Amino acid sequence: MSVLTCSLDELQSVCKAIVEALPDGGVVILQGTLASGKTTLTQAFAKYLELDEAVTSPTFSLQQRYGDKLYHYDIYNQGLDHFLSLGMLEELEHEGYHLIEWGDETLTKLLQSAQIATLTVKIDKADENSRIYRIENA
Repeated sequence: MSVLTCSLDELQSVCKAIVEALPDGGVVILQGTLASGKTTLTQAFAKYLELDEAVTSPTFSLQQRYGDKLYHYDIYNQGLDHFLSLGMLEELEHEGYHLIEWGDETLTKLLQSAQIATLTVKIDKADENSRIYRIENA
């Protein structure tokens, strides 16, 4: 499924599609270039889940938790090996939605082997204000 958004308000349709595909929660791997909107999508997702907390990038903290519904990870700086060495794979088994920035095919395969429900959202810039979100089953 692909969704073109031209405004932040239109991100709610992407969030709705994610929840419909993962009604019981799971992992959402966010892929896109630098500044493509991975954290912005996570902010919209928190709003969709009616969470009031300010969502920030976990670039330097690796993980942010928002209530008991939303977990946000960024593995760009430390890499997948560091993520796994900290036992984060077990974290992904907690109920809720786990949005991971910079996940790759290796992570996808690990999640599949652990039988963790997973989607991939590929974000492409259509132009400065528009994005194309491709939602795929992993």
